[in-house]
Amino acid sequence: MSIGLIGKKVGMTQLFDDSGEVVPVTVIEAGPCPVVQRKTAASDGYEAVQIGFRPELKQKKVTKPMRGHFDKVNVAPQKHLREFRLDLAAPSAYAVGQVLTVALFEVGEKVRVTGISKGKGFQGGVKRWGYRGGPETHGSMFHRAPGSIGASSYPSRVFKGHHMPGRMGGDLTTVKALKVVKVIPEQNLLLVRGAVPGPAGGLLSIVKRH
Repeated sequence: MSIGLIGKKVGMTQLFDDSGEVVPVTVIEAGPCPVVQRKTAASDGYEAVQIGFRPELKQKKVTKPMRGHFDKVNVAPQKHLREFRLDLAAPSAYAVGQVLTVALFEVGEKVRVTGISKGKGFQGGVKRWGYRGGPETHGSMFHRAPGSIGASSYPSRVFKGHHMPGRMGGDLTTVKALKVVKVIPEQNLLLVRGAVPGPAGGLLSIVKRH
């Protein structure tokens, strides 16, 4: 895994590229993210950095163990923490207390964005899995029902993992190879082409591709 940032989804808009084509983009407020902990192969068995996002303004929400964790490295308590694994072979240029910003990213490079998808609640098979449904003619009484879910005499059971109605969304979702369209360092904004998981205001992890 490569280095990245923690961010917040602001929303979607559109830009025009050099040829005049409309480009749908997602606006992400990424960073600034201070490095809270540096893990090494010698002490932890692997190379990684732990970074924070958004200072915690409500001090009563910071537990004593976490306060000690932040005080040890002289970093203000952060609301969110994420760990990014680094390549064992590559020397690390990240130190505790260093602040990472959107300057990590360049226009044109590809990033991987991870977030929690929008929760849809309990949904039927048609919406959740794309069931075809039954006839929509008068009297069919089978418009959006799942239909047969098992076999007949053999094996006389429903196979494990069969698609059924249930809770939809709210899953950890990753979208790969999103192109960086624009970087606005003074506002900590990153614009990537296409959509990313989650609602506006949702927490995201943005990782540089190798």
